[in-house]
Amino acid sequence: MARLTCYGGAGATTGANFLLEFGGKKILVDCGMLQGAGEAKTENAKKFSYDPKEIDFLFITHAHIDHVGLIPKLYKEGFRGEIYSTAETKSIAELLLMDSAKINGNSAEPLYEPADALDTLGLWKTLSYHEPRDFGDLPAGEAGFKLELYNAGHVLGSAMLKLTGPSGRSMLFSGDIGNSPSPILPDVEKVSGLDYLLMESVYGDRNHESKSERDLKFEKAVSDGIKRGGTILIPAFSLERTQIILYELDNLFESGRLPAVPVFLDSPLAIRITEIYEKVKNLYNAVSEKDKREGDDIFKFPKLKETATVRDSREIAKVPGAKIIIAGSGMSSGGRILAHEEMFLPDPNSTIILAGYQAAGTLGRQIEEGVKEVVIDGSRVAVKAKVEIIHGFSAHADSDALVRFVEASAGTLKKVFVAMGEPKSAIFLAQRLRDELEVDAVVAEKGKVYELDL
Repeated sequence: MARLTCYGGAGATTGANFLLEFGGKKILVDCGMLQGAGEAKTENAKKFSYDPKEIDFLFITHAHIDHVGLIPKLYKEGFRGEIYSTAETKSIAELLLMDSAKINGNSAEPLYEPADALDTLGLWKTLSYHEPRDFGDLPAGEAGFKLELYNAGHVLGSAMLKLTGPSGRSMLFSGDIGNSPSPILPDVEKVSGLDYLLMESVYGDRNHESKSERDLKFEKAVSDGIKRGGTILIPAFSLERTQIILYELDNLFESGRLPAVPVFLDSPLAIRITEIYEKVKNLYNAVSEKDKREGDDIFKFPKLKETATVRDSREIAKVPGAKIIIAGSGMSSGGRILAHEEMFLPDPNSTIILAGYQAAGTLGRQIEEGVKEVVIDGSRVAVKAKVEIIHGFSAHADSDALVRFVEASAGTLKKVFVAMGEPKSAIFLAQRLRDELEVDAVVAEKGKVYELDL
C-alpha cells in the first residue's frame, strides 16, 4: 500500500508539491513556489506541513520555479535526501534557483540564501529518459520501487515520472504536459497501462487555437505592430517561451515574411538558459534537429541584441521606430518587462503580446482581462497599447489533449488525481474524464491523504 498527500498544486495551478509514502520511504515529487495569488508570499514562507528531515527522495519533473522554487528552503529546513531529474532540468534549475535566491535576498526575511541553493546541487543526481532506476536499498522486509522518466514535451528536460512497485502496479506524476506539436521539442510521450495518475489541468476547461491559427495570429500581431512603428512587448518566461519566440521570429525574418527590425532579449536569465538550449543535441523534434544540422542557429538572427546589463536595458527606449522587446516575467509579475510596460503601455502605437497563461492576481491577467489602467511600482499606468492574446504558445496541453493523454491508460486506471490547475479547470477536466473515458477521476484536495494499492 502507499499514501499520497497533495501539499501543493491542489486547488492552485502553481506550487506543485506531492508526498508519496511508499516502500518504507517518503518521496516528494516537485517542491515549487506558489505564484500569482496575493497570498503566495505568505504561503511560501510557511513551514512545510511535513518534516523535511524525513524525506528520502525528491523527484523533479522540470525546472519551472513553480516546481523547483522551494527546494533550497526544503534544504534549509533539514532535507538531506537525494534529488533526481534529467540533466537538462538540473542545469536549468541551477540558474533559476540562484536567480530566485538573489531576488529573495532583497526581502526582509528571505526564504533562503544563495548558499542554500548551491548546497542542494550536491544532493542532485541525473537520469535519462527510459533508463529505469531501481530503488531497492530499503529496510529489511520493505520492497523497493522503480523510477522511469518519460518525455513530457513541456520544456527542455521535462519529464513524467513513473513509479512502479514490486506488485507491478504503477503511478505516473505528469508534471506539466506539453502542448504538442511544439515548434522545437518532441511530442509528449504516450504512457499506457497505468494504475494511478496525478496530472495537471491548467487548460482543463478550454482548448487552444490551432497551431496554424496561432502562427498566423503571431505573425499578424508582430507585422501590424511594426507597421504602426511602435514597440512590441512580449512578456516571456525565461525557460521555453523565450526560446520558442526566438525560433518563430528567426523563421519569420529568414523567410522574409517580416521586415527585419531590432529585437531585444532583455533578460540575463533567458540569455543564459538559451545558451543551454543551444548546446543540447538530440532533444529537439525532427524539424529543429534538421535546421541545426544544416547550420541554422535557430535562436539567433542578425538584428537580435542580448541586453545583459541594466544600463543596456535602459538604452532600449532610445531606439527609434519599431522594435520588439522580449523580457521576463511571463505574467508581468516582476522583472524587466515592468519598466518597459510602464513606458510603452500608454502608447496606442505599441503592442503587448500575451503568449501564454496568466495566473490570477498577476498584472498579466489584469491586462488580459482588458483593464484600462494598471499600477506598476506604485504608479498608475494607462493601458492604451493594443493587447494581443495568443494562448496557442502555451507550453501546456489543452483540454482535448489532456483527455487523449489519459485515454492511453483508460482501461487500467484505478484513479486519476486532477491537480495543478485553477479549481474550475480541474473540476471541468475531472468531469470530462468521468463522462468520456469512464475513469474514476477526482480533483485532488490539499492535505487529504489518499490510499493507493501499489
